[in-house]
Amino acid sequence: MLRPHLAKCVLSLGCLCAASSAVHANESDTAKPSLSLADQGYFYVGGQYQKDANGQERMFGQMFVQYEVPQTVRHPYPIVMMHGTDQTGSNYLGTPDGRRGWADYFVSQGYTVYVVDQVGRARSGQYPAAYGAYTRGAALVDQQYYTAPELYNLWPQAHLHTQWPGGPGVVGNPTFDQFMASQAESIANAPETEALNAAASAALLDKIGPAILLTHSQSGTLGWKIADERPKLVKAIVAVEPNGPTFYDPVFTGGNDWYHYNTEKAERPWGLTRVPLTYDPPVTDPSQLARVEQKKPESPGLVRCWLQAEPAHQLPNLRGIPIAIVTSEASFRATYDQCTSDYLTQAGVSNTHIRLADVGIHGNAHMMMLERNSDQIAGVIAGWLDKSAGGTNQ
Repeated sequence: MLRPHLAKCVLSLGCLCAASSAVHANESDTAKPSLSLADQGYFYVGGQYQKDANGQERMFGQMFVQYEVPQTVRHPYPIVMMHGTDQTGSNYLGTPDGRRGWADYFVSQGYTVYVVDQVGRARSGQYPAAYGAYTRGAALVDQQYYTAPELYNLWPQAHLHTQWPGGPGVVGNPTFDQFMASQAESIANAPETEALNAAASAALLDKIGPAILLTHSQSGTLGWKIADERPKLVKAIVAVEPNGPTFYDPVFTGGNDWYHYNTEKAERPWGLTRVPLTYDPPVTDPSQLARVEQKKPESPGLVRCWLQAEPAHQLPNLRGIPIAIVTSEASFRATYDQCTSDYLTQAGVSNTHIRLADVGIHGNAHMMMLERNSDQIAGVIAGWLDKSAGGTNQ
């Protein structure tokens, strides 16, 4: 495991730059337990030089990585935390109401944690001349899909959402305003985003050694690609509502006929990803993956999944890696994360689909790591890792 270059010292996390920006700083700070670190810092991985129009060399493709090492490391593999679209690593560093984030939670459990900012974003550096156009989400869309779906009811489970801190999560709620302040521009070209981040993430694993990947949303596709390229270095994948479903995107409209597929374009033509994966028998063009839609959903409130026509091509490099897909009760992903799970199973990849409602955790939407019961959800993930990903150091 990488032991970064800073001298070891014991630090209070309340003094670290990783601490969240609390809405009620004084109240939140007194509620935060102290936590000792052996080391903390940052570094960059990946990247290459490219000449601009004036012949000057610029670096692009690099990824910012922040790390925290607990005073006592109790687990053999660190966790690499990867954020989704419009987000940054701040998703894991704290919550909009000032509580500790998942990074601190897993450090408290004895994990070394690495938190990234995706290539071309935030502390990794924006470079439109190399990366092309950028895009950024709007407050209304974030309310509809992330923070206040109960007000719009675009899918059957949306009304179950209760966990946004100080809810509802709309403009004017201080915690929503904190969330919107944290949003950052993303590279608009999704396949390029996957390719750039897969390369940088592979470089990260080459540097730190075997690790657990914790992905969320857009970065879910990266988890599959990184594991495909570095199967011996990925010791487990926790895919928190990974980007999906397979092949096509559903469009949510609410009402009785609450969704339809946009089949004009396969958003993830390689099944799980926009970039190539290793299949057996080999697939050289995604058109070789014959697609078939389920005749009926697996249960009410779910979409009909697109899977491979049988006999299905297998994903040999993902086989044997412990995989958990984590789905909240009220999220739009509650309607289709089973498609990702089913696709993996069909391709010969065992996985565990954890529906939080099935383990007694209710009311969450897509940004569960920021919601009121985020530690309870982290506890479920930690429990699965204890059973599935190498246990603890002796």
